[in-house]
Amino acid sequence: MDTELIERLARIEASLDLLVQQRSIQEWYDTKTVARILERSAYSVREWCRLGRVHAEKRRCGRGGAKEWMISHEELERIKSEGLLPLIGRAAP
Repeated sequence: MDTELIERLARIEASLDLLVQQRSIQEWYDTKTVARILERSAYSVREWCRLGRVHAEKRRCGRGGAKEWMISHEELERIKSEGLLPLIGRAAP
């Protein structure tokens, strides 16, 4: 009985690990997800995109013609390790 329980718990743990890995690494992230990961507001992340402080692309979302900023996994990792890009052509506050 104990062996069966331990084996079952090991399978559950392996499944949970796989789910966490699949969920946490995506090719592209929206601004809300990046904000949650970096513990910032979604507004701040959108502003970073708009000001060119991060490399981001506008992509279609939903049914209409609206587009939203999308940030690649590589760029998210760069932001974590190096921070934001400098403002170019604008005076820093």
